[in-house]
Amino acid sequence: QVQLVESGGGLVQAGGSLRLSCAASGRTLSTYVMGWFRQAPGKEREFVATITRGGGTTYYADSVKGRFTISRDSPKNTVYLQMNSLKPEDTAVYYCAAETGWGIATSLERYDYWGQGTQVTVSS
Repeated sequence: QVQLVESGGGLVQAGGSLRLSCAASGRTLSTYVMGWFRQAPGKEREFVATITRGGGTTYYADSVKGRFTISRDSPKNTVYLQMNSLKPEDTAVYYCAAETGWGIATSLERYDYWGQGTQVTVSS
């Protein structure tokens, strides 16, 4: 079983950048498909980005495509979400998740392990 801990959230002005980290313990992240999700107040949790086990394939929600980049650092057992050109509508709690299957995974139901989340607030 893997434990996930997100960090890097905070308050940033519109147009700014943040890099979220998801550190894993208990198991190596290379055995999981990884994803980032977010949940804004009063809204359902939604898919943001995913990366395959080897890191060779990534996929993004249309709302973040071209602004966010997901990556993984196997030696550090960490997954990142680089967020650029942030908008107020990006404000949410961001969660990383791990999935034991293969290939792109965009639905919440496929993910087996979740972190506790980190708050991102973008001011206008």
